[in-house]
Amino acid sequence: MAAPELSALDAALAPPRAHGEPPARGLLRVEPEDFLVEEELGFAPAGSGAHVLLKVRKRNANTQWVARELARLGGCRPAEVGYAGLKDRRAVAVQWYSLPRPRGAIDWQSLRAVDFEVLEAHPHTRKLPRGALAGNRFSIRVRVPDGDGTELAARLAPRLAAIRQRGVPNYFGAQRFGRGGGNLQPRGTPVHRLPPQERAFALSAARSLIFNAVLAARVNDGTWERLQIGDLANLDGRGSVFRVEAPDTELTERCRRLEIHPSGPLWGEGSPPSAAAVLKLEETIAARYPQAAAACAAARMAQERRSLRLAIHELRCETEPRAVHLHFRLARGGFATSVLTELIESQSSESST
Repeated sequence: MAAPELSALDAALAPPRAHGEPPARGLLRVEPEDFLVEEELGFAPAGSGAHVLLKVRKRNANTQWVARELARLGGCRPAEVGYAGLKDRRAVAVQWYSLPRPRGAIDWQSLRAVDFEVLEAHPHTRKLPRGALAGNRFSIRVRVPDGDGTELAARLAPRLAAIRQRGVPNYFGAQRFGRGGGNLQPRGTPVHRLPPQERAFALSAARSLIFNAVLAARVNDGTWERLQIGDLANLDGRGSVFRVEAPDTELTERCRRLEIHPSGPLWGEGSPPSAAAVLKLEETIAARYPQAAAACAAARMAQERRSLRLAIHELRCETEPRAVHLHFRLARGGFATSVLTELIESQSSESST
């Protein structure tokens, strides 16, 4: 794809907030330990099989770099290593990997590297596929070097209450688009000619761009949290969707309780399965980004759906002398940045990213 329009980058990297300007300022990711994320697998290891499932704790390390190191240690090809999703580098992350069981015995839990360690090892039946998660738990420290944690918590309290009740827009985070939106303009090379991994990143970014732009439009008109005629409603935390012929009292109440959400398009071949004004909006916005839409269609990607709203579970705030700790759980596919952007105006820090 050629360089995207400015509006495309705006939709991808700086979409509108739903709850207004953040009520507080603070420093994020001063240290990797300030951002902790732990995967919830959603199933138990099989206990037998031709693969091994590894629970790994990594610090300030790239998910794919850890996968290559595990492949080297296990004597397999990097492509044979499975992981459910990419995790932030500037963080401490506990995530699961799989690889074929090595011919020789390896005491995985005795292995220690500078940037990662294996916490658990279990026999398993198959390679861990992408997206095979129930969700992620986050623990995020927000620092106020010249302030007070109790005061910061008090400023955040009304916004936290609103987010518990209403959720946040389920935007794809800026990391999906690469530094400066680089995944949207991969070296000026046509997507179909890119190496497989770069091609996957470019297509994912193109899809995410259109989704974020649709969601931004619905945030602006206030319908991101309300079902409309022609919507496909998404069951919270699941991939199931169903057509909304008319948002009756029962559906409206279920939506208010965050049990179901409006959904938006993950672009592909043909037209989205939405209808009425929702379909018109989605097609109109996709037409603004013809290169992204064409790349998804040319790759024979199916039209799929993603919730427009992200419910925040078990959200709580703990205070420290000069910081607060935010704890919450998100369903798979949700970005912590979607929560943080509604809470904190991030101050610059030489050691933060």
